[in-house]
Order: sequence, then C-alpha cells, then structure tokens
Amino acid sequence: MVGRSREIQELNRLYDSGKAEFVAIYGRRRIGKTYLVDQLFKNRISFRHSGISPVDGEGGGGLVRQLDHFYLSLRLQGMKKGRKPSSWLEAFYLLEKHLQDRDDGTRQLVFIDELPWLDTPKSGFIPAFEAFWNTWGCHRDNLMVIVCGSANSWIVDKLINNHGGLYNRLTYEIKLFPFTLSECEEYLESMGIGYSRYDIVQCYMILGGVPYYYSFFRPDYSVAQNIDLLFFSRQAKLRDEYGRLFMSVFRNPEYMMRIASFLSGKRTGFTRGEILGALELKEGSVFMDAMKGLLAGDFIEKYVPFGESCKDVRYRLLDPFCLFCNRFLGEGREADEGYWQRNLNSQVLNVWRGYAFEDVCFNHIPQIKKALEIGGVSSCQSGWIHRGNKERQGSQIDLLIERDDHVVNMCEMKFYNKEFVVDKQYYSVMLERADSLVSVIPRTHSVRTTLITTFGLKKNEYSGVFSKVLTLDDLFRK
Repeated sequence: MVGRSREIQELNRLYDSGKAEFVAIYGRRRIGKTYLVDQLFKNRISFRHSGISPVDGEGGGGLVRQLDHFYLSLRLQGMKKGRKPSSWLEAFYLLEKHLQDRDDGTRQLVFIDELPWLDTPKSGFIPAFEAFWNTWGCHRDNLMVIVCGSANSWIVDKLINNHGGLYNRLTYEIKLFPFTLSECEEYLESMGIGYSRYDIVQCYMILGGVPYYYSFFRPDYSVAQNIDLLFFSRQAKLRDEYGRLFMSVFRNPEYMMRIASFLSGKRTGFTRGEILGALELKEGSVFMDAMKGLLAGDFIEKYVPFGESCKDVRYRLLDPFCLFCNRFLGEGREADEGYWQRNLNSQVLNVWRGYAFEDVCFNHIPQIKKALEIGGVSSCQSGWIHRGNKERQGSQIDLLIERDDHVVNMCEMKFYNKEFVVDKQYYSVMLERADSLVSVIPRTHSVRTTLITTFGLKKNEYSGVFSKVLTLDDLFRK
C-alpha cells in the first residue's frame, strides 16, 4: 500500500489493544478510506456495511432503503432470516444478536462505511447508534468498530464533537489527507507509469492528491492523453465527478457549489461580506454551516492576509480538482474531444499552469519548510497584497512564510519548462517588493527572498536577487 504508514501502525495497535475500540476515519471523497480498511483488515472483518448514496438509484437513500440494505448485509454475512427492522433501534439489535451468535472470543471487527448517509432526516439513527455503543458495544473487550465518512463536517459534529450520548466515546480518530507529490509518484510507479516529476506536478494541478482519480490512468498514455480521456472524451469518467462530489457529501449541494464556484474566481479569496453580497445570500446558520462544511472538507481555506487584522479574514478555494473543474468544465460545456492535447502550448493553459503551480506549493508547505531547513520552526503563511500609496506602487507576493525566528521568507513561484531567468525588469520588481515588505515588518525581522521553480535558476548578473532557490525535487521530499 502506498503511503498511510502512520495510519496503518495506529490501526494495528488498536486492533491488538484487547479492549473495545471505536474509531472514526474521515476525509475527502475518493481519498482511500475504504481501501485502507479493506486492505489492512482483509479477511478479518466480522461485519461490514456501507450506506446507500443519496444520489444513487431511484428514490435515493431514504430510511426504508437504508434499513432494507442493512438487513440484507446482515443476511449476506450469516444472520438467520427474520423480520426486517423497521427502525435503527431494531437494526442495531439485530447486529448485536448476530455478533453474539458468532462470538468465539477473538477480535470482532465491525466496519460501517459512509456512516453519514445512514443518518437520513427524522430517521433516529444517532440515538440508535448511541444506544448500540453505550449499552452494548463499549462493554465488549473484543469489539472494534470502525466508521468512515466523506462528509467531514458530519463526522466532526456528530462524533468527534458530540455533546450528547456519544460525547467522548471515540477512542481514536484518523483524518486521511490527499497524497503528497512524492506519494503520487510512488503510486504511479506502482501502476507501471513512469512520468517525469514535471509531468506529475501537472497531474497534481488537476487531480490534486486523490489516488482514486489516478487509478484511471492508462500506462501507455501521456499526461495530456489521460486528461483528455478522463475529462474531455464523450464518455469521460470524471466529467461528472465534480457534481457527484458535492451531492454525495452535502445535503444542499447546489448551495455549496455556488459558493465554491464564486470562490474560484479570485485567487486571493473573498471576505465573508463579499461572498454574501455577491451571491445575495442571507447571513445565518445555513451560510455558517455551509462554510464550516467546505472548510472541514478541505475544499477551501480560511486565512488572514499578511498585515491584516482578524476582521479581514478571507476564504479561498484551494482544492486543485475543484479549481480545475470550475476553470475548464463549466456548466453546459459540451465534450471537446482532444481539447487538452490541442491546447498544450496555448496561452490559456500556460497562464493557468502558473497559477495552479502556486496552489501545488500551498499544498506542500511542510516540504517547502523542510527544504528551507526550518521544519522545526513555528510559522504561519499567507499571501500579501500591498495596495500601495503615493510613494510606492502596489504589489502582490505569492507566499510569505512568517517565522518565529524573526525571518520572513518572501516566496515567488514560477512554473517553467527550463531554468528560470531573472532579467533587469524582474530584478527591479523583486527589489521593490522586498523594500515594500521591509517597510511593514518589525525592525527585528529580516527578509529572505525565495524562488520556488521547476528546474532552478539560471545564473546571471541579476540572479542574486534570490537568496534561496527550491526546485521540483524539494516539493517531492518525503
């Protein structure tokens, strides 16, 4: 299995603990939660079940269908035929009885996948699940229950931060994050695909670190051919994934997609007031829950721009896949066979790559800090827009890393197919930006100009403007 070494170690430890364990695994849809449990505990799962997606099949995943499906899972896995449950209390009673009948003293592992889908409106699922664990499950030393879900905000609210019957009942929680560039490289190699790091970064600009998406790659295809296959062919496998992603995770997907689409329009993001005003939304619990859900799902990030106060907090879309879909797969756009291959060297794609590379860097801050040899130094990072005044022109800095050791790394990100060259004009721009930054940071701090690029910096009379240069190899650090 690629990656997930820490998660595997912890799950094995919990399995061998000799006491009741209740574990929640959550993370973005398609990130590999089910695969992790299936591969690690192959042939050791006593009972498994997965909720019915609310967007799959006629009638969705209502209470009756969920209960019928749960009963069929019990029958398929050895329970004797009986009356179908009419409530979740009855369903979990049947599960308790089924596990007791099969109990031989060894570890019993119950795996319930997509748990949030079971909690349909007015279903009484949460009280029934509380009763199952608090009355029966937590008293059985040989029982381990693992639940998974892609609706991160549901897992956080209903399980991790539950203030009712499930308060402090989880024994462990695992949030699965997207693969890093290094893990994507390892995964592609395991599939027999030997792309260059330059190409892998371009894959990441589109797919992020979601392994499921990479699994559709054909080894005999180039990156451009695979992107056309997945997004622009007539039967493209991922063409409708963006909508399904939101529909399967959120109960108000259209509302959430409106916000995400709006945020995709500005790289520096928007304030709360700007979002409400532009979309003509009402302030209140619906909007607050939507923003919390997008944050918990790692679709967006919340940050305070350098030099601003907390009241100026901004929200920006950060998920590469969502950014790509909003940019190139707009609503109503017809399939365009071969679009990516035809436009590889177009201005549209070249400009997009420059911005998308910045997002790749923002998703690899730990690797950047390690390359700068400041991995152990506390820091915060954000962009900076200097509005300018009569004395200085306005400017924008892609990334600032403000460190507790009184140093600020002023980072520029450049995606080039060869060494980056600093000319006289760009040299002057960098000096101006550095001067602007020095004018607003404390006197105890110093500025270090840093270039993050693909193949390094070509030496010339102006290249000394950067005190540190990082390349793709630094972003692929483990």
